Amino acid sequence: MSEEYKSDETLDLIEQITRLDGSKYMEISNMVQNGRAELAAEKGFIKEVRILQLNIPHSDHVANYEDYINKNYTMPDENLDHFEEWKKNDEMKQEVQMILKENHVG
Repeated sequence: MSEEYKSDETLDLIEQITRLDGSKYMEISNMVQNGRAELAAEKGFIKEVRILQLNIPHSDHVANYEDYINKNYTMPDENLDHFEEWKKNDEMKQEVQMILKENHVG
């Protein structure tokens, strides 16, 4: 039985998102999602987003995280009315940490 996917995104960049409270976190993303984050910043849903690294290698860690995101999240369209931070379970937090480590970020 195949699993249902909400999205079909390829993740290939690392960005830093600044929440409204000033705290920051790293996200593995792509140019489309980065554009949505920029729009969210313009609309005041987050403070800022900035790209830290483009064209990251599609490692096993990226593939695992990409699969998790595509199964659990629908990419927003241009009419977004909020910014949805991708919540991560412990396994996915570890995957993101490995992606940051293998790309010498953070």
